[in-house]
Amino acid sequence: MRKRLLWTIVCSIFVSMLLYTGSFFKYTGNKVKLNASAKIHIGNEYVGWEEKKIKENPNYENLWILIDINEKRLELIDLERKEILKKYRIASGKPSTPSPIGSWKIIRKGRWGEGFGTRFMGLNVPWGKYGIHGTNKPNSIGWASSHGCIRMNNKDIEDLYKRVKVGTPITIQGGTFGPFGNGFRVIEPGFRGSDVYEVQRYMKKRGYYPLWVDGIYGEGMKRYVIKFRKDHGLKLTHNVDMEFYKVLGIQLFE
Repeated sequence: MRKRLLWTIVCSIFVSMLLYTGSFFKYTGNKVKLNASAKIHIGNEYVGWEEKKIKENPNYENLWILIDINEKRLELIDLERKEILKKYRIASGKPSTPSPIGSWKIIRKGRWGEGFGTRFMGLNVPWGKYGIHGTNKPNSIGWASSHGCIRMNNKDIEDLYKRVKVGTPITIQGGTFGPFGNGFRVIEPGFRGSDVYEVQRYMKKRGYYPLWVDGIYGEGMKRYVIKFRKDHGLKLTHNVDMEFYKVLGIQLFE
């Protein structure tokens, strides 16, 4: 008797769930599609909006974001028409926590809060969690003041958020020396960045770095920096300094 009662309850719950789930679907010929409102409920407001935007705007696939951390400027560019659609003021990373110079793409989007303002767009940078986001410190815009992310005024990030999609390419540039920005910095254990990434890449080419090139100066890298220094008669320190760059073969060209 108890088993029959339990089975009846389970079946009732299952049928109720099916009826509830069915309310999110509508019949369209031979296809079953999710209603737009259901998509927004299940994911976020961006999912339904993006599908609509792609259909309305044939140039949507041709957008590119260019960020100049020296000028503290973000430009949204239409590659097909070779036209700057929008310009925004930004804040970039501090010298000790620089923004990731290089070519990336947007890999996630979402609403954030607190210090990240109202929107966040994450980038595929291998050495950390970097993104473009709003801020609750508008006075920081125009300065090198972040931990590496690109900050924007909340009204600007909300505008940009509506215009670009996951997968949009992004180029972050700064200075005249590519991944080294405005020049060499002394790289110490714990540092992250495009310059660390480039040093690892050069060390690997010379046979001195068998680990994964990820732009993070971790414990493993310390051992190979010391080995390189020993083999080339350099002062024994874990830092990557000017003499290390020179012997490694990295030179700056304008």
